[in-house]
Amino acid sequence: MKPAPRLPEHPPRLWKDAEPRKAYDVVIVGGGGHGLATAYHLAADHGITNVAVVEKGWLAGGNMARNTTIIRSNYLWDASAGIYEHALGLWETLEERLGTTVMFDQRGVLNLAHNLSDVREGKRRVNANQLNGIDAHWLTPAEVGKLAPVLDVSERPRHPVHGATFQPRAGIAKHDYVAWGYARAAYELGVDLVSDCEVTGFTQTGGRVTSVSTTRGEISAGTVVLCAAGHSAVLAEKLGVRLPVQSHPLQALVSELLEQVLDTVVMSNAVHVYVSQAHKGELVMGAGVDPHIGYGRRGSFHVVEEQMAAAVELFPIFARAHVLRTWAGIVDVTPDASPIVGPLDAAGDNVWINCGWGTGGFKATPGIGDVFADSVAHGRAHDLVAPYALERFTTGRLIDEHGAAAVAH
Repeated sequence: MKPAPRLPEHPPRLWKDAEPRKAYDVVIVGGGGHGLATAYHLAADHGITNVAVVEKGWLAGGNMARNTTIIRSNYLWDASAGIYEHALGLWETLEERLGTTVMFDQRGVLNLAHNLSDVREGKRRVNANQLNGIDAHWLTPAEVGKLAPVLDVSERPRHPVHGATFQPRAGIAKHDYVAWGYARAAYELGVDLVSDCEVTGFTQTGGRVTSVSTTRGEISAGTVVLCAAGHSAVLAEKLGVRLPVQSHPLQALVSELLEQVLDTVVMSNAVHVYVSQAHKGELVMGAGVDPHIGYGRRGSFHVVEEQMAAAVELFPIFARAHVLRTWAGIVDVTPDASPIVGPLDAAGDNVWINCGWGTGGFKATPGIGDVFADSVAHGRAHDLVAPYALERFTTGRLIDEHGAAAVAH
C-alpha cells in the first residue's frame, strides 16, 4: 500500500471578511463550494467583480465542511454525465487554475454489484458511460479483490461481490482546501466575502428583486443568486416560490488514524455503505440519507449502526477500528434525484437558483461554478444545465438518477 501523503501547510490568512456594501451587481446567497466557485468564475471569466457572497455562518461551514469528498462522473443519463464529466475535467486542472493544492487524488471508485440486478445495472451504466466518453470498466470479483485487498470478495458474506464498475479517474479531494482555494482566488479578484450574514428576506419591486435583507443590513442587488443547498427551499419561500425539494440529514463518520489499507473508494448500494481512506489515514464512511425531513446536524443513531454493520460485512478487518466522530449535513433532494439550476422566474427576472444536488454537490463544484457563472453572466442557461430547469417538473422531462444516487456519494 502506498504511504499517506504529507499534508501541505497553508498561510494563516487567505482572505478578509468584508463589511457588506450598500449595493452589488450580484449577490450570491450561500458561501459553500458552489457559491464560492460561482463568484470566482464570474470574476475570473466574465469580469464581474462587484459581487458579494453572503453566508449565514462561517464560509464553507455547511455541507462543504460535512461531505465525504468523493469525486466521480459515472452517472447513467446524458445530462448527469455531461455536468459531472465537465466537473471532473476541471478537477484535473484545478490546482493549476487556483494556484493552490486541493489534494485531488485520482484513486478510482468501485461500485459493487451483489446480485443479478446489480450486475445488469452496472454493465448498463458502464456502456452508457463509455458512449459518453467517460472512463468506465466492468471488473470481475478477482479484479476487485486486487484493487481492494481488504475487501471480502469470497462467497462467505451475506451479499457476496459479483463484480463492480470502476472509474479510474475518480477519487477524493481535500474539501476545505477546495473552499479556501476558491475563496482566496475570488477575494483576490475583488469579490466581497461576508460571513455571519443571514438573509432574512427580499424586497421585490416590479417583477424584480431589488434588495436582500440580512442581519448585517440591507443590500441592493442587480442579480440575486441562491446557492444555499439544504436551506434553498426556505429562501425560495421568502420569495413566494415553493420548490419541489425536501431537506434531509445525511450522516457520515470517520475512524481513528490508521495505516493506509484502502487505495480506492468502495461504494455499495445493496449493503448500503461507502468507504474511502482519507489522506491522513482515517476511514471515511457514509450511507443513505435519514428518512425524516429536518435540519438537524446530528441524525439518527440507527443509521450509523446500520452503516457500521454494512462496512464490517464488506471489510471484516474494520471491526477492529474505532469511530472517532460522526456528523451530518443537510442535503436537498428533488423527486428525480437531480439538481435544479436556472432562473427562478416566479421570483423575478433577476433571480437564479442552484440547488437540489442531494448527495452529489461536492463533486460538481468546479463544473457548476463554471457553467452557472456563465449562465448568470449571459442571462441564459448554459447548455450543460439547461436540462435542470425548474420547469421540468411541469413538463415531465425528468432526469431520474435514483439508480446512481441510491447510496450517498
